[in-house]
Amino acid sequence: MASLATNCAGLVLRNPILSASGTFGHGLEMQHFAPPSCLGGLVSKTVTLKPRHGNPHPRIAETEAGLLNSIGLENRGIEAYLRDVLPQMASADCVVVTNIGGERVEDFAELAACLDARPEVDALEINLSCPNVQGGKLPFSTDPRMAEAVVRGVRAATRKPLFAKLSPNVTDIGEIARAAEAAGADAITAVNTLLGMSVDWRTGKPGINTVMGGYSGAGIKPVALRCAWQCVRSVRIPVIGCGGIATAHDVLEYLVVGCRAVEVGTACFSDPSQLARLAPEIARLLEERGIESIEHLIGTLRTTLPVQPAPAGAR
Repeated sequence: MASLATNCAGLVLRNPILSASGTFGHGLEMQHFAPPSCLGGLVSKTVTLKPRHGNPHPRIAETEAGLLNSIGLENRGIEAYLRDVLPQMASADCVVVTNIGGERVEDFAELAACLDARPEVDALEINLSCPNVQGGKLPFSTDPRMAEAVVRGVRAATRKPLFAKLSPNVTDIGEIARAAEAAGADAITAVNTLLGMSVDWRTGKPGINTVMGGYSGAGIKPVALRCAWQCVRSVRIPVIGCGGIATAHDVLEYLVVGCRAVEVGTACFSDPSQLARLAPEIARLLEERGIESIEHLIGTLRTTLPVQPAPAGAR
């Protein structure tokens, strides 16, 4: 059987499949659909310092080829996460990544300090990019200086590997990725949701209360794939692809452009067991092509553009 193991930011993943933050619970809620042993890793819903009630309803709306959401980072805060969620994660047979979010630079560093000594957590993902808070403003993900400040603060607070999750709602995502790398990020997650909106012309009302929200699902894959490729060409650290992934073919496309792993999100809402089926399907497709390992596929995009340095540890 083809080997699906990969190394990402010093973490050994049995396969390149991770859940995307906010789509698969905080911890093991979905284990009956997709056991952790079938995955490379689980990424938590965003954890903040204080509990957040989230945005008012309606905050989810189906759209063409995807989903529009404005949850607003609803969660019970870091104390509840440390007390109620992490003890269960000690039994998770995969890499565990905690996604952290804040409204101030200092919030991120404080969260990292709280999690640094917890053995259940293998890595932190810094949510620089959620469009559902602060009225859709994205200061940490659109300003490279702010992104660098956040990552640098988190880097000083923890020894754990850091993933910087970026927004596609920027002019030059490579610039933001380079800022995160310079500040000490160990990997880039590309990308979070696109800003979007929906309306009902009959009622004259928006699909969600906040009018604008995060658009995700199959419809964003071409944009997300482009963003991931641009990040691969911009930094030497690994890139984790995210956006519009639902099938094994989608995963392999992200690997070809140079990603070392992927996060699957919106597809889990319609079929949470899909995560467990992806790895065997990927192995079958590789075997059909005579490819012995995903390492032989990563970064094999054939293009006439100048070749960029591969991410550290890519070979």
